Amino acid sequence: MSALLAWLLTNPTVLAIGAGLVGALGWGFHQRLAGARAERNKQAEAETAARNVADQVDNDIGALPAEA
Repeated sequence: MSALLAWLLTNPTVLAIGAGLVGALGWGFHQRLAGARAERNKQAEAETAARNVADQVDNDIGALPAEA
């Protein structure tokens, strides 16, 4: 078992393939986090725009004369 492990750890081809897999997984994880961050920013912009519209409507309603 230790001979197999030693061979795997000293074989440059196996190490290169392993490094490629680790790099691909790291890149994929990074892209997933970047996508989530972009979606949160997009939602925050939409909520800000909706809040601005709601505030403007509230201001317009408050500016209407009171009818008795």
